[in-house]
Amino acid sequence: MKAARLHEYNEEIGTSPLKVEEVEDPRIEGPFDVIVRIGAAGLCRTDLHIIEGQWRPIQDPDGALLPYIPGHENAGWVEEVGSAVTNVQPGDTVIVHPLITCGLCRACRAGDDMHCENASFPGLSRDGGFAEYLKTSARSVVKLDPSLHPRDIAALADAGLTAYHAVKKAAPLLYPGTRCVVIGSGGLGHIGIQTLKALTPAEVIVVDPSEGALELARELGADQTVKVEGGYVDKVLEMTGGGAEVVLDFVGEKGAQADAWRMTRPRGSHFVVGYGGRVEVPTIDIISTERNIIGNLVGTYNDLAELMTLTAQGKVRLHTKTYPLEEINTAVADLNEGRLHGRGIIVPEAA
Repeated sequence: MKAARLHEYNEEIGTSPLKVEEVEDPRIEGPFDVIVRIGAAGLCRTDLHIIEGQWRPIQDPDGALLPYIPGHENAGWVEEVGSAVTNVQPGDTVIVHPLITCGLCRACRAGDDMHCENASFPGLSRDGGFAEYLKTSARSVVKLDPSLHPRDIAALADAGLTAYHAVKKAAPLLYPGTRCVVIGSGGLGHIGIQTLKALTPAEVIVVDPSEGALELARELGADQTVKVEGGYVDKVLEMTGGGAEVVLDFVGEKGAQADAWRMTRPRGSHFVVGYGGRVEVPTIDIISTERNIIGNLVGTYNDLAELMTLTAQGKVRLHTKTYPLEEINTAVADLNEGRLHGRGIIVPEAA
């Protein structure tokens, strides 16, 4: 099969960080294995961080994983199943939860499967979906209505799931009359805006440096938008009367994380969703205002199933741009250099 593989980590993303080449097809090896013919794979900023080597200390400290296939936002059609698989069959349309989980540890049994003690992560710790086929597990596939095409929903497997998980956690804090500031209306944020409107009555204020991204935010239901430029934090503080009850930071770097804290009101909650930077807050600021800093990691299988329901109801849609697998480095460059609004979708030629 054709696949795009990473051969080395680079702090600076070059012009061709991934190589499209022929590799062996994945094979069924265990009774619960599922082979998915990839219809579409989302390109995520995490993929940039992987190329840069930020994940190497966690996932590949000795470099033994290389070369491997990134891609952790995947959807397609079941090609083959192991002998014990009963929930899907060949031909089914599926979206793939990012993690392969055991189902036996305490976290899995509690429904917190993204914290599985024995998880593996296609696209990070093993071969992912920037290819024609992907091997995953029966526990990871969500069967979809065949009317849904993978290219329309693939990025919901991680970007959508991550945004939904964060919003679902924030929802109990967002009663009528509250405000939520969304930092970033890109690949994650534009999904977060829609899930906020679907799950909460809060006023949604979106901040972003791009006029195009702010226009998209308004189309998706944002109540107010503010361009990120000099003095914008003070403007938001004035609009919210001293800060928002919830700030969802979908950027997490380049100063956004500091601005998020400043825009969070006393007793409010700063949700860190995007990453790459550092959150540095004096402890006295935390205790004197009782503000919270809350981390967010992907989401559960049930979160993904719920998000698929919202999508089927027309309450969540993806703003995307598609690229053939052979042009994956163009997609990486567009994302890295800020030319890509919404989500990049990699489509194998066969799909």
